[in-house]
Amino acid sequence: MGTLEEIKKIRGGKLKKIEEAGLNAFPAKTKRTHTVGEALADFAKLKKSKKEIFLAGRIMAQRGHGALLFLNIQDGSTLRQGSGQAGNIQVILMQDKVGENGFKFFTETIDIGDFIEVQGVLIESKTGEKTLEATNFEILTKTLLPLPEKWHGLQDVEEKLRKRYLDILFNPEVKEMIEKRAIFWNAMREFLIDRGFLEVETPVLEITPGGADARPFITHHNALDIDVYLRISMGELWQKKLMVAGFEKTFEIGRQFRNEGMDAEHLQDYTQMEFYWAYADYTHGMKLVEELYKYVIKKSFGTLKFEINGHKVDFGAKWEKYDYCSTIQKHTGVNVLEASVNEIEKALQKLGIDYDKKGFNKTRAIDNLWKFCRKKISGPGFLINQPVVLSPLAKRQEKNKELVQKFQVILAGSEMGNGYSELNDPIDQAERFEEQQKLREAGDDEAQMFDHDFVEALEYGMPPTCGFGVSERLFSFLMNKPMRECQIFPLMKPKQ
Repeated sequence: MGTLEEIKKIRGGKLKKIEEAGLNAFPAKTKRTHTVGEALADFAKLKKSKKEIFLAGRIMAQRGHGALLFLNIQDGSTLRQGSGQAGNIQVILMQDKVGENGFKFFTETIDIGDFIEVQGVLIESKTGEKTLEATNFEILTKTLLPLPEKWHGLQDVEEKLRKRYLDILFNPEVKEMIEKRAIFWNAMREFLIDRGFLEVETPVLEITPGGADARPFITHHNALDIDVYLRISMGELWQKKLMVAGFEKTFEIGRQFRNEGMDAEHLQDYTQMEFYWAYADYTHGMKLVEELYKYVIKKSFGTLKFEINGHKVDFGAKWEKYDYCSTIQKHTGVNVLEASVNEIEKALQKLGIDYDKKGFNKTRAIDNLWKFCRKKISGPGFLINQPVVLSPLAKRQEKNKELVQKFQVILAGSEMGNGYSELNDPIDQAERFEEQQKLREAGDDEAQMFDHDFVEALEYGMPPTCGFGVSERLFSFLMNKPMRECQIFPLMKPKQ
């Protein structure tokens, strides 16, 4: 078959031949009258009419010899939404239909992978296959590199993700995943808008990153000559400023960035949704989120029952509530409200839990213990009653000031969403920011920065508010795949 460079050289010669014939190998226009999907859906009617139609697509297969060729052309249409199966139709190219010169020109210049436009009538072949009998063809795009063989092409996972366009072209399940991903986010948008939430856009570049415990990306703003950060939340502090401004229901779906480690559940660049709801608390939030998840999941996947990472999950069953402190004590024997950081660290070591010693403190110690425990919970349900040291933006509980009004969706051993009654006391918020700043200065670069502008906004008054956020990790869990494989074009390290 030859090396890629040899094939590229041969195809370059064919491109030159097309141009020497006075033809454009990359025209902008096509006379397409039907997609392949439409032609197949209306096949009986179009066949009976014997009317010529124009189809356009990529040649995916070619066979035959002499004066007869059988082609398969494919476009982006589908017969059934969400199937992932691209429109594909057989085309018969006969010398006595397209002319001797035209047939010879095709065999000398056209390859599998090229895009062509074909004109003709629909017929049934001798084997009963729905077919276009071509009377003419035009080149739409001449390819210089060959497509990989369907069964022997892209086998390496890294290469598949690097050349994702080819992975999508040959694997209907990948295309189906991308279509489901779009349905997933649109269903979330549809649900919230139907309940009176306003979609907003907040800044991606921030002077002070806020709304999460995470390490930000830093870049330089040349026009203002200042360093800025890529946002680490979906505009949490901005959306709460909108609550100050008088809006009662807002949400945003967009990209956020965290300069942290990569694994099956974490990426640095991903999609997140956050909503903020004035005059509601975390109990209202739990009710709305359960309804939201059921709606989005059913619409995207057609079922509420899943098997994820060895966990059987039924979103239609009763959603449980899990107490943070008692769950940890049950599985580890540690009372996190009373134990010292040294006692918790000893427990981590005894349990064989790996943890980052840089910037280690009681907050990180408790969080590592919890991450060990959550793996045992299938869900769906809500984690509640977290200690205040873990949630610098959540409102304290009325009866126990050590705990906050926070909830997290627990699913298949992981957290799939985070919400709380938002802290709107500016004095308390300033004190918590000060504590976070001390943690940063002690080496915890995931602790939050002191946002003076946000505290000032709270001093003007923010109504009681419930906020909630969920990332595309939920979608990847429902697909039962690593997050990276569920992104359309994941970030890849350049080849050396």
